[in-house]
Amino acid sequence: MLHDPRIPAPEVCVLGYQLEHWAAKKPDETFFIFHGGETWTWGQTLALVKRAAKGLQDMGVKKGDHVLSWQPNNRQSVLTWFALNYLGAVYVPVNIAYKGNLLQHVVQLSDAKLMVCHADLAPRLNEIECGALVDVIITNGAAELDNLATHAEAILAPETGLAGMPDTVAPWDTMYIIFTSGTTGPSKAVLSSYLQGYAMGPIGYTYVDESDRCLVNLPMFHVGATALVVLVLARGGSCFLDTHFKTDEFWTTVREHKTTMTVLLGAMIPFLTKLPPSDEDTNHTLRKAVCVPWNEETMAMGRRYGIEMWTTFNMTEISSPMMSDPFPAVAGTCGKIRDGVEGRVVDDNDCEVGPGVAGELILRTDQPWAMNHGYYKNPKATAEAWRNGWFHTGDAFTYDTEGYFYFVDRIKDAIRRRGENISSFEVESDVNAYEDAGEVAAIAVPSELGEDDVMIIIAPLAGKTIDPLELFRFLEPRMAHFMLPRYIRVVDELPKTPTQKVQKHLLKEDGITPDTWDREAEGIVVKREKIGV
Repeated sequence: MLHDPRIPAPEVCVLGYQLEHWAAKKPDETFFIFHGGETWTWGQTLALVKRAAKGLQDMGVKKGDHVLSWQPNNRQSVLTWFALNYLGAVYVPVNIAYKGNLLQHVVQLSDAKLMVCHADLAPRLNEIECGALVDVIITNGAAELDNLATHAEAILAPETGLAGMPDTVAPWDTMYIIFTSGTTGPSKAVLSSYLQGYAMGPIGYTYVDESDRCLVNLPMFHVGATALVVLVLARGGSCFLDTHFKTDEFWTTVREHKTTMTVLLGAMIPFLTKLPPSDEDTNHTLRKAVCVPWNEETMAMGRRYGIEMWTTFNMTEISSPMMSDPFPAVAGTCGKIRDGVEGRVVDDNDCEVGPGVAGELILRTDQPWAMNHGYYKNPKATAEAWRNGWFHTGDAFTYDTEGYFYFVDRIKDAIRRRGENISSFEVESDVNAYEDAGEVAAIAVPSELGEDDVMIIIAPLAGKTIDPLELFRFLEPRMAHFMLPRYIRVVDELPKTPTQKVQKHLLKEDGITPDTWDREAEGIVVKREKIGV
């Protein structure tokens, strides 16, 4: 028997037990609605999950195993996640834009022997070394792979048999591994427990209850989506899962599916505020939204559409440590530290700085397992992030005398575009593969839509020249669409310190110079690759 009052019972925070609870309490009430109209009740969800879990179990999946899920937002991605956790296995989702070196890195790092993969994505596996991966279940069609055994989607719906849930799935067991953007090196695999997921959603989002239907339009390989689903699993509400955020269809979707709560990040907000005003602006069911960042445009959106709005700060490794009151009056705030979390702003020596002084935000909780429990197969990065018993976010903040925290900038070398965190390291790695590339730096430059655009500054090898358009065409098939640079600047050499480190701050100060090539000015439009659902 567990005596620590800080740890909720498994029935409260462990996915399989949550499904069992709600399926028993309200089997005929709606739990999930998918794009296209398919609807699952709680009872149907549990039955589907137990069948899929049996299929996975028959393939040898057991508690603690890592299994990759490489799928867009659809019924199969949800079924895969739930069935894995029902068995106590670890859900390892992969960004559907990944290809090439980035895909190879996450597949190999995962140590997974099995992947559940959408048919449209599967051919990319032929281009990489797949490490321990040997079996791939193909969903939404068929595909043959060169060096991997492929299995039909029917394996997730065996004709007979239902899996039983292991007796030993505990709140501190690993629920999922989600990959970071790799801000200072290759992407890291964040180990997240069931309790971290519970702390990120249900504990942080106190104002969401059983009556809410959450609109989930962020990808299921990001915590922005998983946190909302975990929130519904705890509260007993319902979800509408969209394929992705679609400006022109957003309000139609809200009205049609009677969604009451959502999360709006980055460029979503200016996209919605730029829609033409309408008499229908307040004729909808959306009552609550969490919005990041919190600025004048966000406030204006809330007033226009009549939504009660909050803001927060979160990342894959933590658990919604800050939350504002509804409609905070001050732009730029992320709210206050919530109950159960300690937060400090510190200097390079982890010494706390005073109000109004920028420093790194560090965090810890009074609840065991309520934040990440390390980076898989990366003890050095784990020790560095958790030094002195605090998790170091790598983000610069200030705070005021009333306890409000304000995001300043990224200490880590990351770029954020359209809700995606982009590793400059990984952008630079792909650019360096260009035959005539000498020195390369990838930086963030401000976007007119908020957040960042990607800029590459490149110096050619001695005696070589670089055509920005040719370089872009070289990168296009190699990189995820959101990583592709908008700007390319060719220079003779990059500014460096005496120890030969590139001085990116000088490149950022230069910004977009007259000699910078702009793909949008060239009429080049980059779109996400369409994956069927």
